Amino acid sequence: MNNYISVIALTRYIKYKLDNDINLQEVYLKGEISNFKRHSRGHFYFTIKDEESRINAIMFASSAKNVNFEPVDGTKVLVKGRISVFESTGNYQIYVNEMQEDGIGNLYALYEKLKKDLQKEGLFDESHKKQIPKIPKRVGVVTAPTGAAIRDIISTINRRYPLCEVILFPSLVQGKDAKDDIVKNIKIADSYNLDTLIVGRGGGSIEDLWAFNEEIVARAIYECNTPIISAVGHEVDFTIADFVADKRAATPTGAAELAVPSKEDLIKLIKQYEIRLNKNTNNLLINNRKILDKIKDSYILKNPMAIYQVKEEKLSNSIEKINTIIFNEIEKNKTKLNLFKNAHILLNPNKILENKNNKYNNLIEKLTVLNPFNTLKRGYAIVKKEDKVVNKVNKIKINDTINIDLYDGNIVSKIIDIKEKQNG
Repeated sequence: MNNYISVIALTRYIKYKLDNDINLQEVYLKGEISNFKRHSRGHFYFTIKDEESRINAIMFASSAKNVNFEPVDGTKVLVKGRISVFESTGNYQIYVNEMQEDGIGNLYALYEKLKKDLQKEGLFDESHKKQIPKIPKRVGVVTAPTGAAIRDIISTINRRYPLCEVILFPSLVQGKDAKDDIVKNIKIADSYNLDTLIVGRGGGSIEDLWAFNEEIVARAIYECNTPIISAVGHEVDFTIADFVADKRAATPTGAAELAVPSKEDLIKLIKQYEIRLNKNTNNLLINNRKILDKIKDSYILKNPMAIYQVKEEKLSNSIEKINTIIFNEIEKNKTKLNLFKNAHILLNPNKILENKNNKYNNLIEKLTVLNPFNTLKRGYAIVKKEDKVVNKVNKIKINDTINIDLYDGNIVSKIIDIKEKQNG
């Protein structure tokens, strides 16, 4: 049993080892803050982490009061402290004495966030990219008025294509005021009717190039109507401006080469155009000569009367058709006229009138026979009940009122029971 020790004994032994390790008494760490908590007494409790590991950290109030920034989760920091063990939990941790922001680390975080947001918004889409003119007349440059960048751009353009006018829009390219100055000069340059605008500077650290990672610069480039070539830094340096611009050049010299053609290339191009023009002209002459020969050998030119003969034949056929149509119409109308002239009504008009009179007299006789008044005149009568003709005795009842129509008048009668009257 003497070989077994307590947990606290082991923890204190490990703590003793760590506290007396000279390599752990002054440790410099860089990482990202997470799980940050500020104690009411002013102590900082947090975790420092990187992509693969993490360590708990504590910074007592006496040291925390010297921190000149506001620590929050995600802040990149550089810390100095010692490694020891907290006996109650057995966890090793760093006791931080000094802490400062990791400027470069935070800038990279801001860079990645802005890049992601603008890409999602569509500012990097190829559909928004404008074509760089192949043969420009005027090229603008937004950069510092002194330094290698502007010298390289001007010398390259003058060497490659001296006919092009270069207009410099001198701008700050570094420092806190650089972003506003760059935006201002991009807007001014956009009003100069330029063919192409180069925006850039020479290489440097991420802090030096940071103005070209600002959102307002990116939006100014995106909204510019003039095609923009971004030339910021060296080949390994990419800024937000590079992604938004219509074309990205690795260096200012590369931007100048993209902006203008070379004299040698233009001479070659002109010679190629000359060859193609001569070839196309010859082909056009040959084709037109073939067409002319074909026209000269055409049947119609050799036999011009053929045109007249064809037209004359068509005219004769048309006249013949018209005459046939007219003759047929005349014959048709003659037939109709003869039929009308031989009609019965024209030949015997009195006979038709006599027949109509006979029919009329027959109808009058029939009406006279059927006239009810002639029947009444012979002594008959018409009995009605409620304006309806009564033709049967059983349709009349005691106390009914009836109308009796005679030839010369009308009698209204009431039906009574004679037997009942006599008894009464």
